[in-house]
Amino acid sequence: MPQLTSTTSEWPDEGVIFPVTSINVRVSGAPHPYCLSHQTEVAANWEREVAANPALFDGRMLLMRKVEVTNGALSGECHIVPFSAFLLWRKTKPAGAALHLFGLPVIVSSDGAVIAIRMGQHTANPGRVYCAAGSLDPDDVRDGYCDIDGNMAREVLEETGLSLLDATRVSEFHGLHSQGVVTVFRVYHFSETAAELIELIDAHIVADPEPEIDAALAIRTADPGQHAYPAFMPPVLKWVFNTIR
Repeated sequence: MPQLTSTTSEWPDEGVIFPVTSINVRVSGAPHPYCLSHQTEVAANWEREVAANPALFDGRMLLMRKVEVTNGALSGECHIVPFSAFLLWRKTKPAGAALHLFGLPVIVSSDGAVIAIRMGQHTANPGRVYCAAGSLDPDDVRDGYCDIDGNMAREVLEETGLSLLDATRVSEFHGLHSQGVVTVFRVYHFSETAAELIELIDAHIVADPEPEIDAALAIRTADPGQHAYPAFMPPVLKWVFNTIR
């Protein structure tokens, strides 16, 4: 299991959503210990991954070493790693080696739908359905710390063409953890209907020379079997629909 620690109480059980009062994750300039100890395995796995999907790119991203929670305040430390190292970690998740933390902006239309995207077949998450989001990378570092809000705004704009600045209302952060992944999310309410938002995203997909997504979807139920969701999506959907109704 990843190193989830707390100075005042235990982390909630997997899939349980809790309020997040602040996020302070420091970016270390040192190599991640996982990368140092798994260089050979990372290289071999990357060869297999690229052979299966030549469109993959070994860019840089942020991988956590530890995350602590104290009365809802998240803090921790992360390192810049190659995407290839993350892919191997994601497959194996050795105990105590690392964990993945990312921000999830949940866009809700004026008629109460959650707007999600389906990842293209050429990506590392083919066919997966979730709210537009992506891993933290070096562009999301501000004064040595992770900028979660900046990351979410960038990812949404890149993938959908929507600006989170256009939201009429924004919730506070909440979080959950599942299968070595810590998800922190905010709900962004838009004045447009689901049909209007999807039309805007569809136009962006057509205009993008290298789209990461192949469709935008309006989700109106928390049914976990409706789409090919990653583990974090069903509890987030259940919480959002219970909250906005």
